[in-house]
Amino acid sequence: MHSPIVPWRQRLAAFWAPWRPAPTTTDLRERIRVVLGALLGLTLTAFVGQGLMPAGTVPWLVAPMGASAVLVFGVPASPLAQPWAVVGGNVLSALVGVACARYIPHPVVAAACAAAGAISVMLACRCLHPPGGAAALTAVLGAPALAPLGYAFAYGPVLVNALALTAFGVAYNTATRRPYPHRQIAPAAPPPARPGFTSADLDVVLAHHNALIDVARDELEDLLHEAELQAHRRRLGVRTVRQVAHADVPTVEFGTPLTEAWALMRPGGHKALAVVNRFDRVIGIVTRADFLRLAQLDVHEGLMDRLRERLRVTGHSQSEKPEVVGQVMEAHPVCADADAHALDLVALFAGSGHRHLPVTDARGVYQGMVAQADLIAALTDVLNDGAWSEPAPPAPATPQPVLPQG
Repeated sequence: MHSPIVPWRQRLAAFWAPWRPAPTTTDLRERIRVVLGALLGLTLTAFVGQGLMPAGTVPWLVAPMGASAVLVFGVPASPLAQPWAVVGGNVLSALVGVACARYIPHPVVAAACAAAGAISVMLACRCLHPPGGAAALTAVLGAPALAPLGYAFAYGPVLVNALALTAFGVAYNTATRRPYPHRQIAPAAPPPARPGFTSADLDVVLAHHNALIDVARDELEDLLHEAELQAHRRRLGVRTVRQVAHADVPTVEFGTPLTEAWALMRPGGHKALAVVNRFDRVIGIVTRADFLRLAQLDVHEGLMDRLRERLRVTGHSQSEKPEVVGQVMEAHPVCADADAHALDLVALFAGSGHRHLPVTDARGVYQGMVAQADLIAALTDVLNDGAWSEPAPPAPATPQPVLPQG
């Protein structure tokens, strides 16, 4: 018999769950960066205000700047924290607040209209900034003291404070490797097709939800793609490029005769060879395609005869045709990190256009050769093992027949 306390505890936990603080993924270093940025940014903004505002007549720092600092230094990629949102949101909202304080006699109604009007103006001007609501309320609640300023309140302390805070935000975030302003640049060409969701899919979902999202669209897309790739890595397991590659593929040097290289690559041999220096560091790659181009692949008749003729050593010190690997190789090829995850090969193969990549360690020393077929084989093994599928739910117990007694 179940205790009635357990369901009660479950209901209480379910009720309390939405009210608990959300977990954070920021480490101590990032928190210090945010706090130090807000401290320095507001200090600089205050000094600028003191230097530009007349002493004793105009406030040199307005309260909404504290909330703006949270956005500028805490979430610099947010659309709500961009320079136009900080400056436009605060200034336009202050203008709305001054107008409401001047033309609406009842302070409660004026305060409500100021906040609502500020939101409306910020949405229309695409500069939604939460501290803007506080700027509008400041103009209404501080009307007795700010009345002599009139609309100059928006151009005096608010504009000066917003510009100073934004300028320091640009300098500080850039120095601490946080891009600000966050640039959303449309790609010049459509990205190559890849599994998973596309940019168009994300646009459809965002349009369907029809809600403001406090994150830049391109950053949201990057985060989702990274989560998708991380899920694939988890399903594939800890499998590195070194485990997928072939370490037994021989290498050649810059001065290796083409005849020796072709002997390793002719039908039945290797399809690509890494070219290394005397320290075993990769300096190039030579493939069968390089030899076929040497033999004029576009003319099929007599192809092998032409290739043999091209590979024949002339014995002359001056020769018009290539005779060593270094004359036909591709220099500075894309190499795969031996200790990287095997799924990182997908982007490398797509970006290089090659079917084979040399594998090197952290020092650039040759470790082997990996082919697209090796990656496909590794993924096929995972699929056959069922590691990509979620565990199936346990099958329901089959009821046992009841045998009659006697």
